[in-house]
Amino acid sequence: MAKLSAILDQIDAGTMLLPEFQRGYVWNRDQVRGLMRSLYRGYPVGALLVWETETAGQAVRGGPAGITGSRSLLLDGQQRVTTMYGVIRGRPPAFFEGDPEAFRGLRFNVDTEAFEFYGPVKMKEDPRWIDVTGLFVEGPAPVYARLSNHPETAERFPEYVDRIQRLRNILERDFHIEAISGPDKTVDVVVDIFNRVNSGGTKLSKGDLALARICAEWADARPTMRRNLDRWAARGLRFTPDWLLRNVNAVATGKAPFAALEHVSAVEFQDALYKALHNIDHLLDLIAGRLGLDHDRVLMGRAAFPVLGRLLHARGGRFADLHEADRALCWYVHAAVRGRFATSADTMLGRDLETIDREGIDGVITSLRRTRKGSLTIDAQDFEGAGRGSRSYPLLYMVTRTR
Repeated sequence: MAKLSAILDQIDAGTMLLPEFQRGYVWNRDQVRGLMRSLYRGYPVGALLVWETETAGQAVRGGPAGITGSRSLLLDGQQRVTTMYGVIRGRPPAFFEGDPEAFRGLRFNVDTEAFEFYGPVKMKEDPRWIDVTGLFVEGPAPVYARLSNHPETAERFPEYVDRIQRLRNILERDFHIEAISGPDKTVDVVVDIFNRVNSGGTKLSKGDLALARICAEWADARPTMRRNLDRWAARGLRFTPDWLLRNVNAVATGKAPFAALEHVSAVEFQDALYKALHNIDHLLDLIAGRLGLDHDRVLMGRAAFPVLGRLLHARGGRFADLHEADRALCWYVHAAVRGRFATSADTMLGRDLETIDREGIDGVITSLRRTRKGSLTIDAQDFEGAGRGSRSYPLLYMVTRTR
């Protein structure tokens, strides 16, 4: 058992961290309110599961540089712990990845005992709404002064003090902590435990598992991927980590399944990642410049990028000539419009990666034409009944941009 105050102190000291394979913070404000309400009322909020391990051998998030020795890596309870730390400390923990606005501005009504996020019209002039974070960071004295001196709250001041103290007492809340440890607890074993325990949440994908092994050897793998995903997001282009990993996998192995990364070393992965980033940037610039598909709403055919990236890899990062680039764009557009990877994505991607290695861009064009009975013509029938949510919308946008 450990008190909440001690858990928060562990995070401050860098002795409670996250394993690098953990996803970021995904809770919304309703979940934040629900947790704080449960803590205030003394309801059960679940135990925590940690992995006791030597951080020198594992990729971790949230610790100072050069940390050594045994640390507690959160496996189950990240969202709850992050929420409690963010609300009580007034800032995200060091391992935080996500939107900090999810836990900022929480207010507690000393009259109704309700938790809500700040709304100026409703709360600005009402002293009964107190800033929860301010209560923990600054202490209760400013709140007591305001409530005792206001005509609307002075009469019930003793009752309000009891409620405020009950809220502050959540720092004394005991949490049961289950710990797993031992030399047999490898990353693969721990990820399997995580997935079993986290049955109610989002399980780690095969991509996450493959990346977890890479992170154990190259700690900057996931941060490097995140930095580039953020860089593209700043351009209005949002991609998932799994999508980027597919592009890396295509460069490193020429295969579709993430399992192919099992025998790729950290050094090989690092090289493949940097080459994949170059390939993606080259394709994005080409598609934006030649086709006008320059923002998230209209960038179709994302699943085709690993195939074209594999071709670029074979060409040293550039298409052989303008003719090959035109053929690549032709295949890209038709693959997107026809939903080439909409079903059986791994199977289709695997076939196209093999074909691009063996026969180049002409090979995948021939393969795609074969599925269309020899014709890649797009006519009016392809647009019948299609709305803006269909693949036809980016195509019409492209035609408009390119005239």
